[in-house]
Amino acid sequence: MKNNFLLAITIAATLFASCAEDGTSDIIINDNSVTTNNNGNSGNNNTSGQQINLSGNYTTSMVLDPANTYTITGPVIFESGTTLTIPAGMTIKAAATGADVYLAIAQGAKIIAEGTSTQPIIFTSSASTPNAGDWGGLILLGKAPINSVSGTATSTSEIASLPYGGTDASDNSGMLRYVRVEYSGGKADGQSENNGFSFYGVGNSTVVEYIQMFEGKDDGLEFFGGTVNVNNVSVVNAEDDSLDWTEGYSGTITDAYVKHGTDHDKGIEADGYNTDIGNNSSPLFWSKPTVTNLTIIGLGSGTGNEAIRLRAGSQGIFSNIKIEGFAEGFDLDGDAGATSSNPTGTGVLNGDLNVASVIFVDVTVKLKNDTGETFSDATFYTESATATGTDYATWGSGWTRQ
Repeated sequence: MKNNFLLAITIAATLFASCAEDGTSDIIINDNSVTTNNNGNSGNNNTSGQQINLSGNYTTSMVLDPANTYTITGPVIFESGTTLTIPAGMTIKAAATGADVYLAIAQGAKIIAEGTSTQPIIFTSSASTPNAGDWGGLILLGKAPINSVSGTATSTSEIASLPYGGTDASDNSGMLRYVRVEYSGGKADGQSENNGFSFYGVGNSTVVEYIQMFEGKDDGLEFFGGTVNVNNVSVVNAEDDSLDWTEGYSGTITDAYVKHGTDHDKGIEADGYNTDIGNNSSPLFWSKPTVTNLTIIGLGSGTGNEAIRLRAGSQGIFSNIKIEGFAEGFDLDGDAGATSSNPTGTGVLNGDLNVASVIFVDVTVKLKNDTGETFSDATFYTESATATGTDYATWGSGWTRQ
């Protein structure tokens, strides 16, 4: 009994100190996790069927109970060493109060959200009439390389000011499988924006597949460096860019589907580095993902929009791409010369930025070259009537929203 009493005092002191140090909201410890309610012992604690609010910093692991209803009411941060486990079929609601309602998985923490095609995991607004930007979104932070810093230094996330980046390309932030994020993208200010999914320096041991962002105020997915590989990605009605990468992102994106709504920006906006910070890596490296089986559906060539903008030295290897309904297919921006700070065109000349097969449907200008380098369209892309993009009708069936 004495030991249990001392343990309880220690845990309480740790939680109090955690909240006091970072200024986030107090922890609400009325969840159904075994760790917080049973002193680490399993058993029946008779808490099923509750309405549970989640907010604050969590320093112990948590397993959500499908019998309970969970609402994110403020910043939720799972700290290093913890794991958040969400069973298949659960819907987690978020208070519709904007940017400061989000779920962040810090460096060294994990999320295990493993849904199925018939029981996806859904993060959505609690509003009776939801809208894009009702809440923040889902944030993962890892220890994989980024080019905004050098060596073992870390950078700080736009939202929550949490550290990310490092030297561990195979870092593991857990699993997202059959997960949908709806009505996200609340903006804190002009420079700090939530996305549906934000991947900050996330490593390639993290499993990310079958995910969708639906009706978001900002980007669908944004990659701030890192090496994470994502498969079977759906972005429908993102009001900013559907896919966005920067800070040296070098993972793979396989089977991705993008569909624009009335309010939108680019299908892809790609930066080789964060132009607000600079490329501080040594030796220098740039974003260079591999993108395979991609479909981007716009609103028609008369809308005056671009499907894919590649800039700030971004590299990338693309294959089996379908672009439909845009004024411009690819827009490349940069400066001439291999030693320039924005060598996008040099990547084309060196073969580091290339599109192996692409089909254009209702696209007025296939390539706009603003890189300062001279090259033909055929040097950059190979047009192919047999390119199909991704088979979204098959893998997106049942668990996505259109």
